[in-house]
Amino acid sequence: MDYPLYNQKAENIGKVDLPDRIFNLAMNNDLVHQIVTSLRSNKRQVIAHTKGRGEVRGGGKKPWKQKGTGRARHASIRSPIWKGGGVTGGPTKERNFKKKINKKMARRALFMALSSKVKDKQLLMLDEIRLENPKTKEMALVMKNLSVLMDKKPNALLILPITDDKFKRSINNLTNLSVIEARNLNPLEVLSYKYLVLVKGSIDALNKAFCK
Repeated sequence: MDYPLYNQKAENIGKVDLPDRIFNLAMNNDLVHQIVTSLRSNKRQVIAHTKGRGEVRGGGKKPWKQKGTGRARHASIRSPIWKGGGVTGGPTKERNFKKKINKKMARRALFMALSSKVKDKQLLMLDEIRLENPKTKEMALVMKNLSVLMDKKPNALLILPITDDKFKRSINNLTNLSVIEARNLNPLEVLSYKYLVLVKGSIDALNKAFCK
C-alpha cells in the first residue's frame, strides 16, 4: 500500500510502501478492547492498603479482665470495633490485577490499531529525523513544521527504530509529544495518542519484532 512520505520540514518527498499485513487490517473492536483493557490492568499499581488487627501496632495487652467489671469482654484495643483498630475487609496490597495476554491476539490488535490510524489519516510517515544537537528547541521546531499536517498542538507519538537517552531528553519537555521504539509498541500506546509519527526505518523494526 502506497502512503505519502514527508521529511522533517513537512515537504512531500514521495511515497512509501506500507505492508498490508500491518497497516491494512479490518478493525475488530472487541479484540482491541480486550487487549487494551488487559494492558491497562497490567500497568495498574496497587497502592491502597489497610491493616488488619494483626498488623496494627499495639493492643497486645488485654484492656481489662474478662469478668467482674460490668463491661463487655475485649481481648485487644486493636479490634476492628475499636477506634484505631484494624480494618475488616479493606483493600490490601496483595491484590493482583494482572491479566494474561495471548501474543498472537496482542500482535493482531496492534496491527489493527495501526491500520485504523492509516484509515483515519492520523499516521504521518517521515523519511528520518536529524538533529544537529539533541535539544528541545530543535525538536520543537520539527514539530512546528509537522503541525501543518496535523493539529496546531498535536498529541503525537514518535515511533523510532531505535533511540537513545540524548534524543529522549530533547523530547522530555514537549508535553504534546512522546517517543517509543518500534519494538516496544503496543495497542494501548497507539490508541493513547491522536497522531502517530512513524520514521521510515521503523517499518523494518516492526517487521522484525512482530512478524517472525
